[in-house]
Amino acid sequence: MRQQVHEAVENYFRQNAPSPVIPGQDYIPVTAKVIDSTDLQYLVDSVLDMWFTGGRFTQKFEQSFSTFMEQSFCLLVNSGSSANLLALSCLTSPELGERQLRPGDEVITVAAGFPTTVNPILQNQCVPVFVDVDPVTHQIDVAKMPAALSSRTRAVMIAHTLGNPFDAEKVKAFCVENNLWLIEDCCDAVGAKFNGKSVGTFGDVATASFYPAHHITMGEGGAVLTSNTLLKKIMLSFRDWGRDCWCPTGKDNTCGKRFSQQFADLPEGYDHKYVYTHIGYNLKVTDMQAALGCSQLLKLPSFIKKRNENFAYLRHGLRDLEQYLGFTHATKGGEASWFGFAIQVKPGSPMNRQELVTHLEKRKIGTRLLFGGNLLRQPLYKNSQHRVIGDLKNTDNIMNNVFWIGVHPGLNQEHLDYIIKVIKSCFKENA
Repeated sequence: MRQQVHEAVENYFRQNAPSPVIPGQDYIPVTAKVIDSTDLQYLVDSVLDMWFTGGRFTQKFEQSFSTFMEQSFCLLVNSGSSANLLALSCLTSPELGERQLRPGDEVITVAAGFPTTVNPILQNQCVPVFVDVDPVTHQIDVAKMPAALSSRTRAVMIAHTLGNPFDAEKVKAFCVENNLWLIEDCCDAVGAKFNGKSVGTFGDVATASFYPAHHITMGEGGAVLTSNTLLKKIMLSFRDWGRDCWCPTGKDNTCGKRFSQQFADLPEGYDHKYVYTHIGYNLKVTDMQAALGCSQLLKLPSFIKKRNENFAYLRHGLRDLEQYLGFTHATKGGEASWFGFAIQVKPGSPMNRQELVTHLEKRKIGTRLLFGGNLLRQPLYKNSQHRVIGDLKNTDNIMNNVFWIGVHPGLNQEHLDYIIKVIKSCFKENA
């Protein structure tokens, strides 16, 4: 019967596959999921198990993804934002002793990014310290990091923006020298490398996102990764209600001491499954999400290859406009896994960013700004406790003059040629 269901799913997909996007007629999205019949079959297979919380697909994905990311441990969570929250929250555990993050401790980060890289710092009552970014790579300006140090600095939490790695070796060396935790937000950069080593392996904790915009999708979903056994144990506790027990879902007494331990003021032998040592959350995924992730993971290398090819094609096609437009360069030593193609409208251009973006959107080409621009200009951070190093002039430039277009694997040469043609014609008309 299961085989019959799979055959029916295959037939269904053949008859109901998404229609191709026709340039000039249909809107070309800046991000998009790419799915096939195999993805649907994995999803249906998990549903037929009738085991809806984490199960066999969750275990399979965590093992496979940790191998891909060159890490020892992977824990699935319900979003990349939750992954960032979990990554920072785990560092507040009393089990870390003197290295425990406490309220008022400072975490170095950047303002040119997405709010959920910064929010966990504030949500844990720590203080973000904002450093400017490089104007070409859009990654943290490592040379400015020493100026951000204080007696309260305890960690660095930054993202590999748009799939371009920051200088992970220099950032790691800075953290080692100053005894700081390092969290690498890899939500945009799964598959990127620095000097041949996967992003995420330089820090103590790494995060990933599986929202439809990202390199692979579970619909919603994310992951935390580490090779530190203690941090893995702590993150498992924070993810699963804050409990002390580390039994997998649906399992009991893995430790063999379920009813024979003493915790705080609880009665001796209190059920270990109901002992809580952290103020945690429930951030788990369903096995259906993990099943889709398992299918998508099979295609991840080809997705990354296509993204990088699309980036190179756009870069070559727009090379004649460098008088007016600036393009992101990969960080020296970096091997990008491009999430988007960033464009800076230079001073002296015959149009500003708003005019160019409007021109593209009217011709059904999707655009995005570089996330929150300068996050300190956003309403939510107006009254937040923070420190700023310097004037963040490059971050403000990103806020005012930079946008990006898509390179996702759903785009083919016809789409890219149309995008290049529209951008060139726009400058020709306005020159």
